[in-house]
Amino acid sequence: MKKKLLSLFSSALLIGLLAACAGGEEDSSSSSSEKGSNNDPITLYSPETPDLTKELAAKYEELYGQKVNVHYAGTNVLVNQMMAEKGNPQADVWYGGGGILPFESAVDKGIITQYIPERAEDWEVVENGIKMKHEDGYYVGTELFVLGFAYNTELVSEEEAPKTWEDLLDPKWEGKIQFPNPAASGTATLMVLSYMMQHGEDAGWEYFQKLAEQANSIPDSGSGPTKAVAMGEAHIAVGFDFMAYEHQAKGESVDFVVPDKTPILVNPASLVEGGPNPEGGKKFMDFMLEEEAQQILANWYHIPINPEVESKTPLNIDSIRENAVDLDIDWVNENYDRIRNEWKSKIN
Repeated sequence: MKKKLLSLFSSALLIGLLAACAGGEEDSSSSSSEKGSNNDPITLYSPETPDLTKELAAKYEELYGQKVNVHYAGTNVLVNQMMAEKGNPQADVWYGGGGILPFESAVDKGIITQYIPERAEDWEVVENGIKMKHEDGYYVGTELFVLGFAYNTELVSEEEAPKTWEDLLDPKWEGKIQFPNPAASGTATLMVLSYMMQHGEDAGWEYFQKLAEQANSIPDSGSGPTKAVAMGEAHIAVGFDFMAYEHQAKGESVDFVVPDKTPILVNPASLVEGGPNPEGGKKFMDFMLEEEAQQILANWYHIPINPEVESKTPLNIDSIRENAVDLDIDWVNENYDRIRNEWKSKIN
């Protein structure tokens, strides 16, 4: 009888252990899915136009049935927020920031991690002077931005519009130019750093002192000067291409010049380090390079990076390559804050 009871007890114990092991495997599986391999929402941080990012999110939800929550704020605000959240990240994807500079800086901050969509794996890191993706995979370009000159077509003819950065110093433009404040605008900081890399700092400060004397206003907003051109408050403005073409599409008297040599940057997307849904984040980054997302970017007058999508502006990746100026990204990262601070004392 004792042997029979012992046998029954042993059988029950064995069944219990097997069940526990099976249960442990299920728990392990569910634990691994907690980091977003299921259908959890994706959180997108972006400083780009809210209506644009909402349209991208809606298209993704339509295609994949997975919710995308968009959080909008300025680039510096978002970077500070991601820094504050490092212990408990809330975002999965960061898209946009006026080009690669804030993403380059973010690599050393530990707030983004490595992921390159399959579509971009074979891209060269730098193609014709344009850095297309991070060399270690921390970001990938989704579209192209060109820094150049917007002009009011009722006040300036196509023939007389400036074609080079030096043309902005022509006496005929005195009191008729606007450009953003480099102490506040990343767009303008890029302008200053690019010129100094080509001509040296001494020549750069001399140039920008003269340019500041040509301006009737130096607003903090990167888009402010182009808006002033559209309103007839300035003849010429420094800004990104899409700013001018957005105004043009509204029927306003604005056109755009790509200078002979000028910064041309990809606007990137990156996976946030330790985000709650990394698998969803990767899938959204894949989507950003697909035709559906690229078409939305093109409809907003951004230059698509996918060659299968046609630009809505006269500019495309092939037509602007020769205008791209090589940027020493390491020099930019080392001098970005210093040059901005020196602008305050030397120019303002």
